[in-house]
This record gives sequence, C-alpha cells and structure tokens, in this order.
Amino acid sequence: MILRTERLVLRPPRQDDLEALHHIFSNSDAMRYWSHLAHDTLARTQQTLDGMIASNRETGLEFVIEFDGKVIGKAGIWRLAELGYILHPKYWGQGIARESLAAILGATWDVHPTVRDITAEIDPRNMASARLLTHFGFRLTHSAPATIQINGEWCDSDYYALERSRKDNP
Repeated sequence: MILRTERLVLRPPRQDDLEALHHIFSNSDAMRYWSHLAHDTLARTQQTLDGMIASNRETGLEFVIEFDGKVIGKAGIWRLAELGYILHPKYWGQGIARESLAAILGATWDVHPTVRDITAEIDPRNMASARLLTHFGFRLTHSAPATIQINGEWCDSDYYALERSRKDNP
C-alpha cells in the first residue's frame, strides 16, 4: 500500500532505503527519545530495516516517509496496532509528522476493521510527541517509571491509546 498526502509519499520500506534510514537512525538528536541508542553501523540499521519490512508484511502499514523524493523518516503501525514514527531533525516543526500520521491512522481503521484501538509509547519528556498524539485524540492511559535504559539512563514511558470510537472525534 502506498499513501499519498499533499506533500508526502508513504510507501513500504525496501532494501535500497538502508543508507537513507541510517542517516536518520544514526542521528543522536533524532534518536533522543527512541527506544535504543543511535545506530553506529549500517548493520544495526539493517536490523531495523529488516524489522520494518517484516512489520509491513504483518500490518501492511509500516512506511518510509518521502518528501521531495527523499526518505526523511518512517512511520507506521507495528505489532497491530502500535504507532511509531521518527523524522530526521531537519524536518521537525514542518507538520510532516502530523500529515503522515493523519494518513496512517485513517488507513489503519480502513485496512483493519477489527482493530479497537491504536496505541503509542513515548518518553514523557518528548512533549512534541505528546502534543501530536493528543491532537489526534489519543489519551494518556498510564505511565511507568524506568522502563528502558538508554546511554546508562533509565527512562520512563507514557502510554497512549486512540479508541476507534474516538477516531473521528478528537
């Protein structure tokens, strides 16, 4: 499945996306609130890309984000139905994540009619993600302390959910 928005193409990941994805996943700013360290090798990014490809086979909703023909991030549904997304910092603050997620959320409800809710886990310090999720009607369901260790620091998690019944009523 390919999704198109006014400015973006969201398409399934391919092996030839490795270098572009490594440019994102090796960026420490992009990875600040991610669930693991910035990638230091192409082999590590290959593992992530392999996971994205497998996830797309499962959900049909794991995408790379193209802007002006260039891969600038990824977004999608994995582990039916958990939302995840990341952009290269050069593209932050331009509404690209919002545009991407609007398309993905709509497609998720259409493609998977039995999905009752879509979830997301974020670092509570990531206020931009919290605002983005609440914009779409996600609600904070619970928080948990010290859920993941990154760079020797234990980080907390906030868990959000968007119920199907709220999908058109944020």
